[in-house]
Amino acid sequence: MCTRRDFLRIGAGATFGSALAARLTPLFGQEALKRRAKACIVLWMAGGPSHLETWDPKPGKDTGGPTKAIDTAVKGMQVAANLPKVAGMAKHLSIVRSMTSKEADHDRATYLLHTGYAPQETVAHPAIGCAVSKEVEAGELPSFVSIGESYNDAGYLGLEHAPLVVPNPDDPAGGLAVPEHLRKRRWAERMKLVDEMDRSFGARTDAAQVAEDVKVRERAAKLLGSKAIEAFDIGKEEEAVRAAYGDSPFGRGCLLSRRLVERGVRFIEVVLDGWDTHENNFDAVSGLCGVLDPAYAALLWELEERKLLDETMVVWMGEFGRTADINGANGRDHQSSVFSVAAASFEITGGRVIGASDEAGREVKERPVGVPDLFATIYTLFGFDPSKQHVTKEGRPIKLVDKGKPVSELME
Repeated sequence: MCTRRDFLRIGAGATFGSALAARLTPLFGQEALKRRAKACIVLWMAGGPSHLETWDPKPGKDTGGPTKAIDTAVKGMQVAANLPKVAGMAKHLSIVRSMTSKEADHDRATYLLHTGYAPQETVAHPAIGCAVSKEVEAGELPSFVSIGESYNDAGYLGLEHAPLVVPNPDDPAGGLAVPEHLRKRRWAERMKLVDEMDRSFGARTDAAQVAEDVKVRERAAKLLGSKAIEAFDIGKEEEAVRAAYGDSPFGRGCLLSRRLVERGVRFIEVVLDGWDTHENNFDAVSGLCGVLDPAYAALLWELEERKLLDETMVVWMGEFGRTADINGANGRDHQSSVFSVAAASFEITGGRVIGASDEAGREVKERPVGVPDLFATIYTLFGFDPSKQHVTKEGRPIKLVDKGKPVSELME
């Protein structure tokens, strides 16, 4: 694979590279633009995590509830007491406490926080991992792997860039091996039959669509027969390593994400569900953080120890935050006016807080950051121009990100 420097020397790449550098050098400096992230791990908190019980606690305020704040390894930075192990890794973290959007519905906000776009009737936008898959050269393993329930769709980019979904982190290699009773001749005969059916069907319907399906199936068949699937066997890890991530599907998913980064997978999402805490918010979040905290901290620690954090982004986020006001069921409802995101290296400057909510945690007080801004930052760190356009099958040009600007404080 060519380096960014090589890329800038050849063909149309020189035009793109020069244009991107000209726009971003004043913001981030020339040295930052010589480096590119190789991978991104998204820790997706499905349901809408409370910022007040994670990254933006308000102890002593009426809206703060019983949640306490604790110091982190970075002087002056505090997080909720629910995250003690992650607090010890704070030198790697930048916390954006001023995220904001207009989408407070689960489906619409999930779409927005996966694509960078609000839902539209006329186009299905690709999830960011699918867009990354489009921009990078595919390796032996898929470029995008989604662990747990998947909220990712390739949209107009097509099936080729859809993620490999690992629905069960407790058995990540399940389904990645040819069943014993189908080995050798029987497997080959079935594949031959499917090919013949595809050719016949394509001749009568949409040949291009069938060709896309065939390409995906051929890549899947090749993967099934390769040694690369050993990356999914977390049983090869030492018991102490597995224990550090915690005895949970999410913990095993985080461990798997590290193994996949080591083997060249470019984008990985690991899902922890259950954050829709309309009832019993404080106990529920405490339990969720009991799963999140060891896995998240172990992931950051291992990435650092293995010299992978220098080239890997780790982004923690959900679809929105929770209301500052505590409802009658001792819960918090949906709130998108202000919420938090946490990000760790690649070239993300750690140990800092960006933006702020007001004293109650209801609104942005300073430095609002929109979802397109976050996506523009991630694409820029990968070395992609956020304004680059893809063209849909209908001939419609659509930018990777529309109107988003990279968050310069994350990259200084």
